Amino acid sequence: MKISEGKLVSLTYDLTVEGELMEKATKERPLTFLFGMGMMLEAFEKNLEAKQTGDKFAFTLTPTEAYGERDDQQVAELSKKIFEIDGKFDDETIVEGATLPMMTSDGHRLMGSVLEILPEVVVMDFNHPLAGETLHFEGEVIDVHEATAEEIAAITQQGGCDCESKQDKNGCDCGCQR
Repeated sequence: MKISEGKLVSLTYDLTVEGELMEKATKERPLTFLFGMGMMLEAFEKNLEAKQTGDKFAFTLTPTEAYGERDDQQVAELSKKIFEIDGKFDDETIVEGATLPMMTSDGHRLMGSVLEILPEVVVMDFNHPLAGETLHFEGEVIDVHEATAEEIAAITQQGGCDCESKQDKNGCDCGCQR
């Protein structure tokens, strides 16, 4: 069976950026997603379309095809007051390098990375961690089949990702749109 819209796809891959392994999906923990449902980057899916179980792949996505270029306007200085718990700055959670779930004033959820902690503000970067990077994927299609109703329910509840990530200990990037 070939990869096409609505098929359940499982694959292994290594994601490298500038030769450094950023993420890995293995046979024991493959990336599994519904093809053509907007769970993955469009260019990621285009490179897999019509492949079938056993096919190997290797392709590169430019920043434009992946997560875009870095945008300096996505870096913001936020008052330390919004990170207070019971009137005290949360210096255990809010540390340089931490990636935190945040919410905009209109209720939109997004992830932000702490770049710097200054006396009055926390400098946060809301760019995707792989923005501005060229992504190289290499792997193998390990399964393609018609999805059952149960599989569709399970995969949509977990957001389409099922992989191990060196970059994000709380989830995975694995080409998923966030």
